[in-house]
Amino acid sequence: MAGPATWRQGFIAVDWGTTNRRAWAVEPSGDTSDLLEDGMGVLKVAPGGYTGEIDRLRALWPGKPLLLAGMIGSNRGWVDARYVPAPAGLEALAAALRRPAEDTVIVPGVSWRDERQADVMRGEEVQLLGAAASGLIPPDALVCHPGTHAKWVQMEDGAIGPFRTVMTGELFAMLGRHGILQDRLAGTVSLNDDFRRGADHGLANTDLTAELFSIRARFLLGVQEDSASFASGLLIGTDVRTGLDRFGRKPVALIGRSDLTVLYAETLKLAGLDSTQLDGERAFLLGAQALAERLK
Repeated sequence: MAGPATWRQGFIAVDWGTTNRRAWAVEPSGDTSDLLEDGMGVLKVAPGGYTGEIDRLRALWPGKPLLLAGMIGSNRGWVDARYVPAPAGLEALAAALRRPAEDTVIVPGVSWRDERQADVMRGEEVQLLGAAASGLIPPDALVCHPGTHAKWVQMEDGAIGPFRTVMTGELFAMLGRHGILQDRLAGTVSLNDDFRRGADHGLANTDLTAELFSIRARFLLGVQEDSASFASGLLIGTDVRTGLDRFGRKPVALIGRSDLTVLYAETLKLAGLDSTQLDGERAFLLGAQALAERLK
């Protein structure tokens, strides 16, 4: 494995998910630039295909080491990087990095276990710890990471503490592809009065599955409604209520894509809470740099 000097001369950071992949060049100065963005997620890589894909990444910036994070380290990826139990900070993740090849490391995921309560994350940990290490969020912040599987995380002294995953994005996508609501959810989600009405309902009630059916009923009875926006608001309102019920009513740091964080910020506003929005890409690159500084 290359020594610290190699990493100080720059490296390639890769966020390799289930369906997508992104790579950046991280300069010694800390400046970053895009190298690659494609749909070659881990589910698209053919058996035995990782050698070729790693070679392709290396060719983007020859001679530089690779830091890989996300589903590439899962049991569906290249090498299983396991999970570091929470509370987990940068030092714990750095100590558990997998080294499957020369000048290559894979970041482990993070797990939480409390009696029968269990949860896992993979990829979000780099963003969370990057935001905390750089001071973008307080060391004891409550963080929400919207996405396919939204994460609610209580940071503890700059480390990842207990967390809860909510399948909000996946549920919305599945409802839009299958079942009786698929034609009603084909539109674009907008931050409008129907979204707010759905979010208000999700925040205040526990009848999610019944209220989802009401979208179909209102359509059949001629009630005008932006169904996609209402359904998104309903799911996000339920998501936010889950997070607040678990960790308490307090300001929330939102980390992720702006098109998602703005919807959660509006829902938190409806709940009477302040929030801040942070770019997930920036947080990821800060986390990757913080881990690279600890490599040996």
